[in-house]
Amino acid sequence: MRVKLYALSLAGLIASIGTAHAATDINFWHSMEGALGDRVSALVDSFNKSQSDYVVHAVYKGTYGESMNAGIAAFRGGSAPDILQVFEVGTATMMYAKGAIKPIQEMSEEVGDPINPDDFLGAVASYYSAPDGKLVSMPFNSSTPVFYYNKDAFKKAGLDADNPPKTWEEVAEAGKKLRAAGLECGYTTSWPSWIQLETFGAWHNTPYASKDNGFGGLDARLEVNQPLFVRHISFLAGMSKEGTFTYGGRGDASNALFTSGKCGMFTGSSGNRANIIKTGNFEFGTSSLPYHADVKGAPQNSIIGGASLWVFAKKSPEVYKGVTTFFKYISSPEKAAEWHQGTGYVPVTKAGFQLTQESGFYDKNPGSDVAVKQLDATTTENSRGIRLGYLPQIREIEDGEMEQIFAGKVTPEAGLENIVKRGNELLARFEKSVK
Repeated sequence: MRVKLYALSLAGLIASIGTAHAATDINFWHSMEGALGDRVSALVDSFNKSQSDYVVHAVYKGTYGESMNAGIAAFRGGSAPDILQVFEVGTATMMYAKGAIKPIQEMSEEVGDPINPDDFLGAVASYYSAPDGKLVSMPFNSSTPVFYYNKDAFKKAGLDADNPPKTWEEVAEAGKKLRAAGLECGYTTSWPSWIQLETFGAWHNTPYASKDNGFGGLDARLEVNQPLFVRHISFLAGMSKEGTFTYGGRGDASNALFTSGKCGMFTGSSGNRANIIKTGNFEFGTSSLPYHADVKGAPQNSIIGGASLWVFAKKSPEVYKGVTTFFKYISSPEKAAEWHQGTGYVPVTKAGFQLTQESGFYDKNPGSDVAVKQLDATTTENSRGIRLGYLPQIREIEDGEMEQIFAGKVTPEAGLENIVKRGNELLARFEKSVK
């Protein structure tokens, strides 16, 4: 009997020890695929190997829009992940999702390991902060649009491969020469709404929406029917008609037009760098975004895109401690610099940027600092970024109308008016829902 009792107590002791040391699981849903997905997997694996208290499980959940919808649906169903990667246009929607989100600065302070917003680049931290200056989500893969060009194609067309176009007029002229040299496409763009409307406004110091592009209040409304936007979209429509601009689709759909060598010029996320290196079989260059030279104050600064990491509410203190530990790990100077250098996303921390500078990376990789330079400016009320509710849905409206414009089915004036009318209806609905 004593032997039996001893065996039972020993088994219980072993079980309790095993339970005490069991690693806490942390579920992380993301939208990185291809070369970027590989980078996320490597980052998570290195964290898991660096300690034994927590295990992060990274799961690809589709595009940004798909993963955001999946995360919200999972929360409503009581099975939300611990961490959800959300693209920047979902910021306002997530901020005002009452009861669903655990602000990350509050979380980290509660577990006794504060995340300091001053550690991050100002433009990045301010975008993901509440009005009181506290971080609501974790800056992660912050990007900004840049101009890529195929140096091999430039040489073939008799263009200076070391002197890419700086203005939109020069882009149009280069497009003609590239087409004459046999290229299927002169210029294309990914994320038309983000690049050709939102960032275009900031780059030219022109308001995209009222109320400081939404930072100043929920009653902000779109202003993309103003003359400069009409002029720019008309310019692109003209290039489309003459065959020097090819509309390649929504989101990242047009990336393949550039990496395949079909298009000689491309505006896309700085985060595309890893995929271009991996899949593009040509020498490419990176330069600053084109601008209209006669616009006073242009270029100003570009705005961030990409995504941040949000933490859901109603999780255990141990999960929050693990999430904080993971966030501290990925934002360490070494990991922040490694992520930036390997992907093309901007270094979100000041220490990561400094470490990259000191390593000589920018000297060895010309153009890799373009994104940082474009963001290195004192922002204005027109260039801080965009914070509007239902912005993903507004982008859908914008993309749809631009498709009609570039196809020659509606005029730029009519298309932009439609965007403002339909978009403002959504903004009014969002304002009412929050209040």
